[in-house]
Amino acid sequence: MFTAGIAALAFAASGGAALGETKTLYVGMNGGNFERTYLQAVFPDFEKANGVKIVVVPGTSADILAKATAAKDKPQMHLMFLDDGVMVRAIGAGLCEKLKPSPELNEIAPSARLKGDMAAGIDLGMTGLAYNRKMFDENGWTAPTSWMDLADPKFEGKVVFQSAAASSFGLHAFLMFNRIQGGNEENVEPGFEKFPDTIGRNVLEYIPNSAKISEMVQTGDAAIFPLTPTAVSTLQDKGIPVEYAQPKEGSVMLMVAECVIANSSEPELAQKLAAYLLSADAQSKALAAGNIVPSNPSAKATTPEAEKKLEAFHTFMKTAVTLDWDAINAKRPEWNSRWNKTIEQ
Repeated sequence: MFTAGIAALAFAASGGAALGETKTLYVGMNGGNFERTYLQAVFPDFEKANGVKIVVVPGTSADILAKATAAKDKPQMHLMFLDDGVMVRAIGAGLCEKLKPSPELNEIAPSARLKGDMAAGIDLGMTGLAYNRKMFDENGWTAPTSWMDLADPKFEGKVVFQSAAASSFGLHAFLMFNRIQGGNEENVEPGFEKFPDTIGRNVLEYIPNSAKISEMVQTGDAAIFPLTPTAVSTLQDKGIPVEYAQPKEGSVMLMVAECVIANSSEPELAQKLAAYLLSADAQSKALAAGNIVPSNPSAKATTPEAEKKLEAFHTFMKTAVTLDWDAINAKRPEWNSRWNKTIEQ
C-alpha cells in the first residue's frame, strides 16, 4: 500500500513536471555564421516570448535534407533552412507544409516565396559578376556589364570559373550563358555547344568553390569571375580590390529558404517561428549580427554604410532571375557528368 502510494505520488510529480516543461523546437540549418547569428541574436526574443527552447541541428543543406528525409514518418525537426535548389527538392518530396498566411509573409519579396508558399526565403543572395578592380584600373578597362564579358578576348587566361558540377555560382553563370545562347533550363544544348569556344577559351582555372579567388586576385591571376555581392563585400572588408557588377541580363537568385516540416510534433509553434523569422524585426537582427541579407524590404541596417549596401542589393534584386529548379534537379546528374567530360576535361 505504502509502495503504491509512493508510486502514485511519483507519477503525479513527474506528470506535473512534464506539463510544466519548456517545449523545444529543432531547427536544421548551416552551422558557423548562420548558427551563431540565430542562436545569439534572433532566437532569444522568440524563446522568451513563447516559453520555448530552440535547438539548432547544424549541417549543410544536403545534410539537413538527408536527416529530414530519413525521419519523414516521424520528424525530429520542426523547421529547416535550405539553399533554394535543395528546398525545391524537399518540397517535391513532401517534407514541407504550406506556410500559413501572415502579415510577415506578405511583406517579403514575391520572388522569395517558393512553390505557392511552401517555403520562403530568409537570406537573399544573387550570383552576378565580380572583377579585379586593380587590374581593371591598370588596364583602363571599364566595369563588366554582361555575362558575355566573360568571353571577351582581352580576358584570355584571366577568367576564373567555378565548376558548374560543384558550385552554384558556376552553375548559375553557365545557365545564364545558356539562356543568352537561346537555351533554357529544359534545353542546355546551346550552352554546352558554345561554351568551350567562348568563355571556355578564356578560363585560367575551374575551381570547385570560391575559396581561391582572394589569392588569385592578389596575385593578378584573376580578372573576372562569377560571385555574389555579399562575397564581394567580405573580400573588400579584407582589403581585396574587387567590385561587384550586375549583368544587364540579370543576376541569378540565390537564397536560403525556410520551411515548416510536415507532420512535426509542434506545427503551430513551428508556423509561429517561421512567421517571426520573416519579420522585419528578426531580419534586422540577423543582418546586424551576421550580414544575413533580408528578404523583408522593411528590415533596417544599423549603419549608413550597411544601409547603402542594402539599398544597392534591393536594386539588384529587381532584375534578378529565378531559375527553373524542377528542370535543373531532374537533369543535374546528367549535366554534371557532361560538364566534367566536355568542359573540365
